[in-house]
Amino acid sequence: MNLLGVIVHHGYAVTSIALFVTCCGLPLPVSVVLLTAGAAAHGGSLNLGVVMLCAWGSALAGDTLMYLGGRYTGWWLLTGICRFSLNPEDCIFGSARSFYKRGSKTLLVAKFVPGLSTVAAALAGSLNMRLRRFLTLDGLGVLLYTAGWILAGFLFAPFLRELVRSVQSVGHITAATMGAILVLYILWLVLNSLRDSRFSAIDKIAAADLFERLRTSTHDRLMIIADVRSHGYYDPGMLRIKDSIRIEPSRLKEELEALRAFMQPECEIYLYCSCAREATSMRVARMLEQENCATKVIQGGLKAWVKAGGPTEPVPVGDVEHLPRFD
Repeated sequence: MNLLGVIVHHGYAVTSIALFVTCCGLPLPVSVVLLTAGAAAHGGSLNLGVVMLCAWGSALAGDTLMYLGGRYTGWWLLTGICRFSLNPEDCIFGSARSFYKRGSKTLLVAKFVPGLSTVAAALAGSLNMRLRRFLTLDGLGVLLYTAGWILAGFLFAPFLRELVRSVQSVGHITAATMGAILVLYILWLVLNSLRDSRFSAIDKIAAADLFERLRTSTHDRLMIIADVRSHGYYDPGMLRIKDSIRIEPSRLKEELEALRAFMQPECEIYLYCSCAREATSMRVARMLEQENCATKVIQGGLKAWVKAGGPTEPVPVGDVEHLPRFD
């Protein structure tokens, strides 16, 4: 059965699922789904208003999930999304510059821009955009995108039906391709899960214990505290643990070379971030251990350190990137 036939019979469910999983990062040809849903509405199989509501609601729900992921995991989620990009750092910072140039109104056009559409919601969360503003602007942007494609399908339905008939002979190839994409995506999730399970062996230390160890240290070995946050560096006035050094997760190899210049043979490196479950710290610790660096992760990150009464200091001006501040 071709895509038009599937949507005729299961139009609302197919449209909703396709929009939701695409907004969550699965690369599906969602514009084709919306065009086909519009054509099905023209033929009377679907109600135009209902299918538009399903598409809009599902896309907004998917974007909101990504926004919350960015808000509570920092740039760990963005790093995962951009991992297979040719230039992961540019994938993140290039999108961030769009927010810098256009501000929060970037969300109005994000769905129409390849690349930006995938990371915009998570990036808005990482940049601490307020939820109400995000829902308002993203809701309008999603409405423009979904309504535009569905109405195009509705208006050009006769032409689309002819096109469907002309490519019906390769329908099985299309279905196989879509299935392969889905299988690869699931496999990617499984591999990521297996990779993350390796982090369970990383040593952790309570912030209070580290604070006490530093207070009573005999200085017989070098103790390095490293800040591996990313998103926090976009907030002027941000604090860090006193005397900690900066390690940029996306440039770890270069940072490690600089670190080795003053590392003693016997030293300990303690990492902290502001991500859920210390996700970025765990990832960096794993990489450092592969370079034979004795590393521990501070449980709870900076918040736990502050709660334990540990001293802090402002992040140096040179480490702050002047991207938009949403408040």
